[in-house]
Amino acid sequence: MTEDRRLAVIGLGYVGLPLAISFVEAGLEVEGVDAHSGRVAELSAGRSPIDDIPDSRLTGAIAAGMRVVGTDAAHLADADVIFVCVPTPIDQAKDPDLGPVLSAAELIRRHLRKGQLVILQSTTFPGTTTGPFRKVLEQSGFIAGRDFDLAFAPERVNPGDPASAAKDVPRLVGATTPEATIRAATLLRRINNSVIELSSPDAAELAKLLENIFRNVNIALVNQLALLCERMGLDVWEVIGAAATKPFGFMRFTPGPGVGGHCIPVDPYYLAWRAREFDFVDRFVELAGDINYAMPRHVVDLVAEGLNDRGKALKGARVGVLGVAFKPDVRDARNAPAAAILAGLAARGADVSYHDPHVPRFRDTDGAARDSIEIEGLLRRSDAVVVVTPHKAIDWEHVYATAGLVIDTVDSSHGRTTTERQVLRLGAGWTVRA
Repeated sequence: MTEDRRLAVIGLGYVGLPLAISFVEAGLEVEGVDAHSGRVAELSAGRSPIDDIPDSRLTGAIAAGMRVVGTDAAHLADADVIFVCVPTPIDQAKDPDLGPVLSAAELIRRHLRKGQLVILQSTTFPGTTTGPFRKVLEQSGFIAGRDFDLAFAPERVNPGDPASAAKDVPRLVGATTPEATIRAATLLRRINNSVIELSSPDAAELAKLLENIFRNVNIALVNQLALLCERMGLDVWEVIGAAATKPFGFMRFTPGPGVGGHCIPVDPYYLAWRAREFDFVDRFVELAGDINYAMPRHVVDLVAEGLNDRGKALKGARVGVLGVAFKPDVRDARNAPAAAILAGLAARGADVSYHDPHVPRFRDTDGAARDSIEIEGLLRRSDAVVVVTPHKAIDWEHVYATAGLVIDTVDSSHGRTTTERQVLRLGAGWTVRA
């Protein structure tokens, strides 16, 4: 088998860019392709748009020969292997939107040649690689497994954690033929120490969904427990901390204002949608997704409760939100729960502002765009401050020393000096720790 040395990576975001650079650093020839001209210009100028790749590493890859081009300038026919790392969102009905994946397949179809290996990495439902993705590719006249190889190898990137893209993180891969699986695994072992070969693309697709749905289901469990604790006058954070002292049979998950990012809020609906095609209603998985999806509305209710304690109505109140990225210490705001929280507060008449040291401009779920304001101004103007994303760059001691009313959705007040009825905590109410 001829060694694969020329690669193309379609989609240069949180998944595709680290992948492309890793292969360059492994000594392979890589062409990075992105449909967005702004992204191409940014990368070509040596500016990394993601937290896990410093500019120096990007410029090093470009100096080593990595090309960054738009779709019109791509030389896909020259590649031995083509990776697809594009988004897989859901639509307003929470059904899978394969538009980006199928657009990438159409781009490949126009340049596909015999002997190439195509690897889909985008998280999706079982049957995508061998179904609609393969169907578009085979409109070229070439047949997968005979004229070209086709595989699925899911990403395992955790934004904000560069170690998640390190060599020690095992990779999964399944292809349409055993030979294609071996070929894809051999290539991936250039950048990963451990590659697990699966029986099919479908098995690899479902394994990836299971990883993320496992997290979503457990987050939903503790979110439900948080709501119950509020009614019972208990502190969910104390309860979870106590349970986590057990050295076996328990894994710590914590509640919060909702889930965000490119996978956790989306994947349950991919699996539930696919399950319905087999006359199987996965109520358990879908319910977990719905529970987490509803948490931003509960946060808005907590803000109203906190203001009511001060004799104020939510309508007309000035509310400041701290943190809008979907997780701490990143600039990624995709599907962030803050979008629904800001929109919900504004819809109920609040005058809303936000501060995030990593996200200078943010659009809520109703389409309203806001700019981050400096934190001192937010603290001075706000009748209530809502902690959504606890970035380390925020001076939390100062926040709790200054704000008169804090709605704490992530237990950022733990270990801080607070006053009686200053902090209303999700999952704990007005309870004060001993």
